[in-house]
Amino acid sequence: MIEHVHTHITSELQQNTKTDIIFILTSIALNLITLAVNSGFVEQSRTDKSSLAVMFVFVILIVLVNIVVIIGLVKGRQTRNKLIKGLMAMYRDKDVAKYYDETLLSNYNVRYNLFIMVVVCTGVIATIVPFILR
Repeated sequence: MIEHVHTHITSELQQNTKTDIIFILTSIALNLITLAVNSGFVEQSRTDKSSLAVMFVFVILIVLVNIVVIIGLVKGRQTRNKLIKGLMAMYRDKDVAKYYDETLLSNYNVRYNLFIMVVVCTGVIATIVPFILR
């Protein structure tokens, strides 16, 4: 039974990683695409108010999607911590905990913070640059 639980937890960790990757890639892709689209609207937005409105709609989209991604990454970090703590408890019970370095938890937390920083930075750049060009 313990092997089944171990397999279940490790598969949950793998699913968590895949979900995090989807969140990150979606956010970065959207930010870069929106940067390109809004940069393309810069010239028109100087004279056409509807182009400026479209730029602001894309900014709202960036903000909303990035908030969702950040919440998803925070929840992903919390889930990973809980799953790994469960594995550590199992490893301690089976006297094999010495093979898993618990400092990996802090490394994972740093990695999540870096991912969140990348999302925020690309979002800020995608938001600000077109308006600077304007």
